Amino acid sequence: MRFNQIWVDADACPKVIKEILYRVSKRTHIPLVLVANQPLQVPRSPLIRALRVASGFDVADNYIVRESVAGDLVITADIPLAAEVIAKGCLALDPRGNLYTKENIRERLNLRDFMDTLRGSGVDTGGPAAFSQANRQAFANQLDRLLAG
Repeated sequence: MRFNQIWVDADACPKVIKEILYRVSKRTHIPLVLVANQPLQVPRSPLIRALRVASGFDVADNYIVRESVAGDLVITADIPLAAEVIAKGCLALDPRGNLYTKENIRERLNLRDFMDTLRGSGVDTGGPAAFSQANRQAFANQLDRLLAG
């Protein structure tokens, strides 16, 4: 599949995933925009751009939702952001290689809300497992499938 552009919710995106995306952008000539509320170092390339937004709750997310268009790919671990861009006709992929779809996003939102409720009532739900080599590989494989499809 040929994406118009790849957007990255870059504040929490692992460095190794950003590096994969830099290579993909250069190889495929797909523009890559990393959106964060902190300064980012990116390779010099007319295809790769770091965009710094103001600090604040969901500022980067809101920017991506506002600027993305159908046919874009959004890389994010933020489930509400994924839901919003999917509704616009974008594809959304998390840094662990999980593809968000119209079919699974509602379930993921419900699970996220349930876990928030548990945490709010004092239950220690832990957190996500540490990012692993297997996660990196799963992301790279899923990205390759999307680009080939």
